This record gives sequence, structure tokens and C-alpha cells, in this order.
Amino acid sequence: MIKLYCLEVVLVLEDTMFFSSKDIEKALVKDVLNEVYYALKEKGYNPINQIVGYLETNDASYISSYKNSRNKILGLEKAEILAVILEGYYNL
Repeated sequence: MIKLYCLEVVLVLEDTMFFSSKDIEKALVKDVLNEVYYALKEKGYNPINQIVGYLETNDASYISSYKNSRNKILGLEKAEILAVILEGYYNL
């Protein structure tokens, strides 16, 4: 699997902020989950039920191929998905 990362350098008052690869990975997972969520919703599915079904069974057919959602979510590790969800739940 090939993963591409884009590191954006942000200038704030002439100081450079750096982002760790862990922060970038979390942002990537969040972006993919958001894209998949809204694509499933757009197709008329209940996105929460579909994503939970996928995570429980590892059956990719729970995720529609609409807007390449299935391939996007398959590019993520389930552990990364769960970590981002739990961090969001516990506000970490």
C-alpha cells in the first residue's frame, strides 16, 4: 500500500509551525471518514450503521463504492479509524 502525505508549513507571525506525522495521519483518517460519511448519507444510507457494520465484520460491502468511498476506507487501518473515533469521543 502506498500512502502519500502532504506536509503543509504554516507561517504565523514569521514563525514556522511544524506538524508531526501522527497529526497528519489523524487528519487524513478524519478526512476520509468525513468523505465516506457524507457519500453514504448522500446515497440514502445510514452512515453510522454502515461504518459500524464494516468495522465489526471487516466486510467492505457495507461501504458503497459511490465517490470511491470503499477504496478510501480500505486504505485505512481499522486500528487508526477506531483510535480517531475514540479520541473524538473522549475529546483527546
